[in-house]
Amino acid sequence: MNVDTKTIKVRGMTCAGCVDTITRVLKEIPGVNQAKVDLKTGLATVTFDPFHAVESDFREAIEQEGYETR
Repeated sequence: MNVDTKTIKVRGMTCAGCVDTITRVLKEIPGVNQAKVDLKTGLATVTFDPFHAVESDFREAIEQEGYETR
């Protein structure tokens, strides 16, 4: 199984609830093995199978929840 990791800057997080929401939506994406979201740094790190998911999937999921990605 191939594994890749991407880190995405997320803007607009203000609390632990934001972290939980983003973590949940990332983990729901097929191919995602692990998602870690850090409120302090504003970073979401996703470990995934690149044959089943791509970075744009992560950005789209985060942005659909009302956050900005860079």
